[in-house]
Amino acid sequence: MLRESVLNPAQVRPVDSLRLPFLDPGGVLFCDFDGPFVDVSDRYYSTYKLGLAATKAFYQSQEITPSICPLSKSQFWQLKQNRTADAAIARWSGLEKEQIPFFLGQVQQIVNQPTLLHQDSLQAGLHRAVHLLKRYGVSLVIVTLRHSVQVKQILREANLEPLISGIYGTSDVDMAYLNHSEHKTALLEQAIADQNIQPHQTCMVGDTEADLLAGQALGVPTVALTCGIRSQSYLQSFHPTCLHPNLLTAIEQLFCPYAGWQTA
Repeated sequence: MLRESVLNPAQVRPVDSLRLPFLDPGGVLFCDFDGPFVDVSDRYYSTYKLGLAATKAFYQSQEITPSICPLSKSQFWQLKQNRTADAAIARWSGLEKEQIPFFLGQVQQIVNQPTLLHQDSLQAGLHRAVHLLKRYGVSLVIVTLRHSVQVKQILREANLEPLISGIYGTSDVDMAYLNHSEHKTALLEQAIADQNIQPHQTCMVGDTEADLLAGQALGVPTVALTCGIRSQSYLQSFHPTCLHPNLLTAIEQLFCPYAGWQTA
C-alpha cells in the first residue's frame, strides 16, 4: 500500500485563485492520476540512476568507462519539471552522444517495472480532497495515460476506489512516461461523451501540458497543479484557467474560495 505524504502548510495556499471554474452538484471533475493523485518523483529518479548504472556496466563490458556524474534528485527533478528531454539529462550526467540511445532504452524498459512501482506515494491531502468532492455531490473521474490495472490497484489499496465514478486509462504501460497530449485528448473526449456532461459542468485537473492541452482542445476549463512533474512557470505558459499547488487546495478553492478552510 502506498504511503500518503504529509501536507506542508505552505502547500495549502492557492497559487492563482483567479478565474476559477465552478462545479455544481451533479457536475464531473476529470483528473489525471500521476501527479494529482500520486507522487512519482522517487520512482523516476531511481529509474534515472538505474539507467545510468546499466549504461556504465554495458560500456565497461566493452572496455569503455563512461565519465558519469549523476545528478542529485533535486537537480534531476528540476530538469524534469521544466520538461528537459531525457537525452539532455543524459548529457548533463556525463554520457557521450553515442551512449545516450542505450541509456534511453534502459529508462523506457525500467520505469514501469513492478519492483519500482512501490516507490510511488500518495499526494498529501488526497483522501480529504476525494471525500470533499463526494460531499459536494461532484463525480470524480480519472483520465490517465497510466495503465488502468495499476490505477485500480492503487485506489483499492488506498480505500478510494468506491469514491471514483470512472477510470479512463490505457493498456500500454509505456504510455504514461511518453505523455503524448493527443492520447490524453482522445481519452478525455471519450470520458466526456460517456459521462454525458457539458464543458461548463466540468473541468480537467492535471500536472502536465497534456492535461491542459486536452482540456483546451475540448473547451473544458483547466486546473493545473504544481505538485507533479511540471513547474509552475512551465504550466503557466499554457494558460490554464487556474493553477494550484495540489488537488486538495484546488478543490477547496473551487467550492469555497473565501471560507478559509483548515486542512487536516
